[in-house]
Amino acid sequence: MRVRSTLHRHKLVFLASVALALQPSLLLAQDAGETVLDSIEVEAESDDILVQDGYVAKADRIGTKVDTPLAKIPQAVSVVTQDQIEDQKPRTLNEALAYTAGANPNTFGYDSRYDAFYLRGFPAYYSGMFRDGLRQFNGPSAWLRSEPYGLEGVTVLKGPASSLYGVSGPGGIVNMVTKRPTDEPFREVEVSIGQDNRYQTGIDLSGPAGDNDAMLYRFTAMGRKSDTHLEGYPDDKLYLAPAFTWKPDEDTRLTILGEYSTALTGGTAFFYQPVYGELTHTYGGDPDWNEFRQKQGRIGYEFEHRLNETVTLRQNLRYSAVDAELEYSGLYGAVPTRYWGYYEEKMKNFAVDNMAQFEFDTGAVSHTAVLGIDYNWSDYEAYSAVSYTTLADLNAAPMPFAGQQESNMFGIYLHDQVEWEDVTLFGSARYDWTKTDAVDASYTETEQEDEGFSGRIGLSYRTEMGLIPYASYSTSFSPNVGFVYDDPSLPDNRVADPTIGKQKEIGVKYEVPGANAVLSAALFDIDQEDGVVFDTSSGINKQVQRDLNSRGIELEANASFDNGFSLIAAYTYQRMKIEKGAVGTEGNELSATPNHVASLWGHYLFEGGAFEGLGLGAGIRYIGESYGDDANSFENESRVLVDAAVSYDFGYRNPDLKGLQLQVNAKNLFNTEKAICSAGSCYWDEGRTVYGSLRYRF
Repeated sequence: MRVRSTLHRHKLVFLASVALALQPSLLLAQDAGETVLDSIEVEAESDDILVQDGYVAKADRIGTKVDTPLAKIPQAVSVVTQDQIEDQKPRTLNEALAYTAGANPNTFGYDSRYDAFYLRGFPAYYSGMFRDGLRQFNGPSAWLRSEPYGLEGVTVLKGPASSLYGVSGPGGIVNMVTKRPTDEPFREVEVSIGQDNRYQTGIDLSGPAGDNDAMLYRFTAMGRKSDTHLEGYPDDKLYLAPAFTWKPDEDTRLTILGEYSTALTGGTAFFYQPVYGELTHTYGGDPDWNEFRQKQGRIGYEFEHRLNETVTLRQNLRYSAVDAELEYSGLYGAVPTRYWGYYEEKMKNFAVDNMAQFEFDTGAVSHTAVLGIDYNWSDYEAYSAVSYTTLADLNAAPMPFAGQQESNMFGIYLHDQVEWEDVTLFGSARYDWTKTDAVDASYTETEQEDEGFSGRIGLSYRTEMGLIPYASYSTSFSPNVGFVYDDPSLPDNRVADPTIGKQKEIGVKYEVPGANAVLSAALFDIDQEDGVVFDTSSGINKQVQRDLNSRGIELEANASFDNGFSLIAAYTYQRMKIEKGAVGTEGNELSATPNHVASLWGHYLFEGGAFEGLGLGAGIRYIGESYGDDANSFENESRVLVDAAVSYDFGYRNPDLKGLQLQVNAKNLFNTEKAICSAGSCYWDEGRTVYGSLRYRF
């Protein structure tokens, strides 16, 4: 009862504080006497799949696979909108999720090589990554990297989502929405510079192809050359993303989405750690052997055809591939001793989702039902070598085989959302069959077949005052890519068993009347069986399977008002308990999982007066204390990080300069750098970073 009463107090305090913060803005939005100018900003988002207005998302397909108002979905959903991305200028997907309730992108400190984040305490970077509604598998190191400049939004569905999306983790999924062709012409050129010799330029072009409104195009490109605060650790990238839409009539649409990108970062972001749980400021990388080169590409399409008023057919398909070459090194021992390593991996994915949507009525009850079949294939092959003598020995040695794994996944699903007056009932059911063929480093072959059912039932009700309380129960099924160790002290490994999750969630959503603002609160309880985590009892990080329980509360507010003020507020209380784990860890809390995480971001655009065209943004992020290992033998300190942004739109003062905007963003403004340890391995926060950009839209 102590936990529940604490959660209740947190909920009341948060809602009261948000209501007080919103009240002045509501009054200004409703009572301002002066004339508010129409926005002169050309919008980048297409509103094709994800419908958004400022910092507030209105509708999406993420929770139901059909266009649905987010307030009706009986499950917590958070959205990083296009406007938020533009105001905060995240460099990675991790940074884009920094102000999202339930998301923790802070576990591994500074490491631009990967987007490694947690949802509701569970890792989501292997089983929770989706792109445009299709599953995106990552290999052990060949991860499909996300470029925020190529996104028009990020939708986070919290809790199990396997009933519609198949293989996914208990914490939820993150769906990245690619920039799509727009009906209206859109042109953008942007250049940016910043510390560490960072130079970046981007272009974004879209609109009808000539005079043909049936054919739309979009081409997004970005190039970057940059150093970082780590010696010999670059952050270079080339990103090219063409997209085309063909819509011969109002019932048919075909959108083709492509990408090719290359990236060069450092091979390691680790620092020397001579004593367990203690981190030095000695960077572990060797500047002469410190490159992580990656090439990736994807090509796919989304096809939709409405047969009649009842039936709509859709097919989404994508093929993607990643080639990764990693040169890394590190320091070990009481006296720093260097080792060198090389890792090469190729990862390939294919995904296709076929579905039929049915809209019909049974008396006073309306139905939107979906029947679908999907197939996913993934394959990776890796080679790895390490030298503890000299770099020359590593270069001279043959490249040993490190493992290969091929997975075939087939699923069939059914979803029906039933609406009767102010009541909405969601029911989803799915059955998956998976087959995994693996070869380990000793060329031992294993074959594993798994199958499982997942489901969801949820109910929401819109009251007369606009509150929408809801309740849901959902499950997840997730076969795991990679190998695990039953005893980390032994070399024997095996293909991981599927991870099973079960969640109970209750919550409330509130669309503030007369304002573009949404408040939400969710209370969740998730049980996970055979979750994959790291174990360091043998002195080396090895993946093992454990049973975990996550419970907590999430509070969130998103608003964009007519007076130029936008707001994001989020608070998460969470307790991640190890139900079954290594000796001495049962009953403990999972490492690097803070009990309290809170954030607040506000942005104000002066639309009149002496400061017309000036934009000011500021945010604060609090990450609470956590444990540095699963034995709970030491703690990570809490930290407070402050971000800021200032911009000026020249078009407000001079019509000839319409669309020209100068912007400066600072992250971790007060240069807070603390160690964060996960499973006994420690990392440093990134210090202060400042970047400026000049953007022209026309």
